[in-house]
Amino acid sequence: MKYNAIFAVIAACSFVISFVQSSVAEQVDVETLAAKLRAVGPKGEGHADASKAWQSLAQANAEQLPAVLAGMQGAGRLSENWFRAAVEAIAQRQVKQGGQLPVEALEGFLADTRQAPRARRLAYELIAGIDDSAEERLIPGLLNDPSLELRRDAVALALQNAAAEEKAGKKNEATDIYAKAFAAARELDQIKEASGKLKSFGQQVDVPRHMGFVMEWQLIGPFDNVDGKGFDVAYAPEKGIDLAATYEGKVGNVQWKQHRTSDEFGIVDLNEIFERPKDGNDYKLTDEHKGAVGYAFSKFESEQAREIEIRVGCINANKIWLNGELLTANQVYHAGMEVDQYVAHGQLKKGSNEILVKVCQNEQEESWAQRWQFQLRVCDELGTAVLAKN
Repeated sequence: MKYNAIFAVIAACSFVISFVQSSVAEQVDVETLAAKLRAVGPKGEGHADASKAWQSLAQANAEQLPAVLAGMQGAGRLSENWFRAAVEAIAQRQVKQGGQLPVEALEGFLADTRQAPRARRLAYELIAGIDDSAEERLIPGLLNDPSLELRRDAVALALQNAAAEEKAGKKNEATDIYAKAFAAARELDQIKEASGKLKSFGQQVDVPRHMGFVMEWQLIGPFDNVDGKGFDVAYAPEKGIDLAATYEGKVGNVQWKQHRTSDEFGIVDLNEIFERPKDGNDYKLTDEHKGAVGYAFSKFESEQAREIEIRVGCINANKIWLNGELLTANQVYHAGMEVDQYVAHGQLKKGSNEILVKVCQNEQEESWAQRWQFQLRVCDELGTAVLAKN
């Protein structure tokens, strides 16, 4: 349904685009029309009204472009498609008719970090479309921008400049630029590229700290998950944490084990921690470790109460709690694992907080289905690490 709604936006805009480009611009009531575009729901609710509003909004004169862009504040993804179509129609008509875009006003809008990130990126695209110097003039100043798209552009340019200095034999200059790119990077590919270059230059790089991975855990298990039944069973750790306690596990008694992962991306391997035997490089198919549940617990000392995201990568079924509140539950087995695979929203309180992770392994016997691991990081909505005092 969501994708059908997106295609409907594209089709509607394409149908009338030639008319809009050849029509005469006029002053329109941007605020009223923008409100109708923002009213489009995630499943396409309000599509008919938005279609009519878009045709009117696309008639706005070029001087109203900043106002149209400002209307994107609070817009959902489908609404953003309507706004983008209107902005592009206005700009294309203006250029086609030999007019000029309000570059100074657009640059002012770009500089206003209170505006919607995608609207600011669209403003930059308009500027760059008519000014070849835009990237060199504007992008370097956006390394720490709250718009992930603009920040990515700035990091990409910094990496490009660093590579040029490296190629020219200017190692010190390249190192400095790579370090700035690493500090600003929030997306995994750029973090890996910048950190890899710094390491090759002999620099110390703390990727776990940069990304906010939790590295120290208390772990306990295995508990029973035969036939997948353990996913919904509240074993003792879900009822309260007592690190000195001993519980009945799947095979015998189990106790908490302290563990600090050395993996650069915070991966915790439960097979290793729960001492699963190996046959060469492959784990043996032991009853204790098949159809099993493991728990990981960590305390997180926060300097202030604040909203955070807990982002998890896990190849097994999992549940995440923060201070006893279940934030996410994902009963999916062996469908891949990647950084930030699952994103949960939570509220840290000032002082001590408790993070509990439940990781369930099933009974598949294929060698590729023996992985039993997770990674977890704490960050803000941009992916900037939120670090614990402890």
